[in-house]
Amino acid sequence: MTTAAHAAQPRFLHTMLRVLDLDKSIDFYTRLLGMKLLRRKDYPSGEFTLAFVGFGDETETAVVELTHNWGQKDPYQLGTAFGHLAIGVGDIYGTCERLAKEGVKIPRPPGPMKHGGSVIAFVEDPDGYKIELVEKSL
Repeated sequence: MTTAAHAAQPRFLHTMLRVLDLDKSIDFYTRLLGMKLLRRKDYPSGEFTLAFVGFGDETETAVVELTHNWGQKDPYQLGTAFGHLAIGVGDIYGTCERLAKEGVKIPRPPGPMKHGGSVIAFVEDPDGYKIELVEKSL
């Protein structure tokens, strides 16, 4: 029995990040990185809010789910298993310059990869999650 649901190819839907200050995180991902706030919903019985941000519609592209637990007062421990999110940008030097002016931490300034290859940089979101910027012809 083949149905449309069974025939669809698997694909990434979203990556979930727990965030301490939802408004600050939404501002970072939308205003500073250019994503759109796709949806936001409060869950009072669970005392959390979910906000989904991305570069395109969820039906076609993977997005980021920002989870804000209302009672969380201390920053999350990021752990050692999670690495980073990666975003392609057209002008990595200009992007990093603009982000730096906004006070965004840039632990790895833009430049070629150490062992050759792409031009990359690493920035941090308000919670310290690493975002790799990769220069691409967009």
